[in-house]
Amino acid sequence: MNNYYRQLREKIKNHNAKVGVIGLGYVGLPLAVELSKSGYVVYGIDLDNKKIDQLLNGNSYIMDISNEEIEFITKSCNFTPTSNFEIIKDLDAVSICVPTPLTKFQEPDMSYIIAAMNEIKKYMHKGLLITLESTTYPGTTEELIEQELNNQGYIVGDDYFLCFSPERIDPGNTYYNTRNTPKVLGGTTKGCTKLGVDLYSNFIDTIVPVSSPKVAEMSKLLENTFRSVNIAFINEMAMLCDKLGVDIWETVDAANTKPFGFMKFTPGPGIGGHCIPLDPMYLAWKAKGSNFFSRFIDTAQEINKQMPEYVYNKVSNALNTHQKPIMGSRVLLLGMAYKPDIDDLRESPGLEVFELLRDSGACVEYNDPHARSFTDKYGEKVSSVELEYSRLSEYDCIILITNHKAYDSNMVVKNSKLIVDTRNAFKEFDDPKIIKIGVDIKK
Repeated sequence: MNNYYRQLREKIKNHNAKVGVIGLGYVGLPLAVELSKSGYVVYGIDLDNKKIDQLLNGNSYIMDISNEEIEFITKSCNFTPTSNFEIIKDLDAVSICVPTPLTKFQEPDMSYIIAAMNEIKKYMHKGLLITLESTTYPGTTEELIEQELNNQGYIVGDDYFLCFSPERIDPGNTYYNTRNTPKVLGGTTKGCTKLGVDLYSNFIDTIVPVSSPKVAEMSKLLENTFRSVNIAFINEMAMLCDKLGVDIWETVDAANTKPFGFMKFTPGPGIGGHCIPLDPMYLAWKAKGSNFFSRFIDTAQEINKQMPEYVYNKVSNALNTHQKPIMGSRVLLLGMAYKPDIDDLRESPGLEVFELLRDSGACVEYNDPHARSFTDKYGEKVSSVELEYSRLSEYDCIILITNHKAYDSNMVVKNSKLIVDTRNAFKEFDDPKIIKIGVDIKK
């Protein structure tokens, strides 16, 4: 191995390496925190000056990271938030943690990765370790990073080192975090992989080396496409059970008693978050480029996108049993975040349920103890209303979208006239005013 490799490996081993994290969102900030705690000099780079100011003042904007942690790493560790990419020229390693959304045509939007690489190219120097963490299609690391730097005369494995290591952040998970979640990592060369493992193993308990960036890229898409397909399957079974007069929730619990060959998934109002709704589309897009069409992925997307409308129809039928039309009915959605006990509204199915009901003339409000407001399709701000259990009877229907721990099930059932439960949150109650998805309304 050459001098750049040996020098960098020694710096990483002795915690003398200076590390940058580009993108300080749900992925990048937790990564920067763990890097800082492990003793490295860390620069968090983000173009959003509001984020930089908050961090400099010891404030976190992510629920999983406390203000105390930010204050600790900025004052007691060597963590510096900045919007100045010029610092890259002084770094030994940089991790790219930028968003990878979809375009309006449902194709991969690589603009954030390209923008990050444009900045890296300005301040590129020999001996730099670059790790891409953003979820993306197989081949991205080679196409958008290796080829770009090769065009500048840099040889991967000799002049610089390149890895892909997909993020596995699960917002709101109180057990699994950046440190104790196993991390897949694939380098362009064996030396690249060794350096990546050396760095990440200092602050992550388990590193899973693979043979190439493509394998690492594919593994992340496989994980999330697996979830998407299985969620779609159980959502379809919920709609089928509704037609057959069978309780999907009891059925799933019965099937789950089999100690082998079954993995429990439960239905819901749809899929949300940045990963599960988007990642399969990256894989489908790449597959089509290779003249391969994945029917599973397309069908799963179609089914999961149907669920908000299914919930809407469930609400309509439930109101009909009370001789109420949707138009003019007062409806309250409990929860708007895409999963419990977080404030993340990205791709939340509750947003679509809200719009469908409002477009049909319902007077719709929502409560979420974590997600305090959102911007509707007209660009108007919609704010969470205060939850007063004693006033739930003023609503014609309560829809449980997200089963936050803050909600008192007894009080909701006691004070509501009609409940549509999309999460089986009221399974302990045998009350005819509770209507579940996946269960015939007459049952």
